[in-house]
Amino acid sequence: MTPPKIKIESLDFYYNNHQILSNINETIPENAITSIIGPSGAGKSTFLSLFNRLWETTPGARVEGRVLARFHHSFMDINTPKFSVTQLRRAVGMVFQMPNPLPMSIFNNVAFPLKLAGIKEKEAVQNRVTAAIKACGLWPEVKDRLEKKATTLSGGQQQRLCMARALVMEPEILLLDEPTSSLDPRSGAMIEELMVDLKQRCTLIMVSHQPDQVEKIADHIIDFTPGPES
Repeated sequence: MTPPKIKIESLDFYYNNHQILSNINETIPENAITSIIGPSGAGKSTFLSLFNRLWETTPGARVEGRVLARFHHSFMDINTPKFSVTQLRRAVGMVFQMPNPLPMSIFNNVAFPLKLAGIKEKEAVQNRVTAAIKACGLWPEVKDRLEKKATTLSGGQQQRLCMARALVMEPEILLLDEPTSSLDPRSGAMIEELMVDLKQRCTLIMVSHQPDQVEKIADHIIDFTPGPES
């Protein structure tokens, strides 16, 4: 049986006095793809933001309950003050719905998180950037133009570049907010194949509005569809 990576216990989420999530209790398995499904406005993206504390940037937002993640073989509440946001976001990567390459070269896009983390040794940076690009299946397409601007890439390539940028810090958890919704079917299928491959190295949590995608690649589903009494 797959061990848990994250445990959510009695979790409530509020924007000011408006409650978005109520009494959430879930377990997310390690090295698996967990898909969060449900109608628009049900709180799926808000739920995803719990795992890297992105919600903290929204005025009036607050969490009650616990989000426990297993890092270094022990569970810890990621919302405790002793667990810094910087520390958390090095362990939890994020890929957004729309590709968001930075206005710099392909190489520097992927290397940017390493720069922020103070990793400057040239060979180490080179090796980690190359490994991340290869992990995303992008290396054959960009190896001869790493100094070109990332905006010259196609939409599907840009999304894989964003995944490489998230993976360069070697996260234990990767969050994906509708990662294929802006892509053509061929590019979307490449991202889905990549996600399945990535299960070997990290735990993936994905918001999706595509039932066929969920059926194809999800190992675990969290359904935010309201019940008949909601």
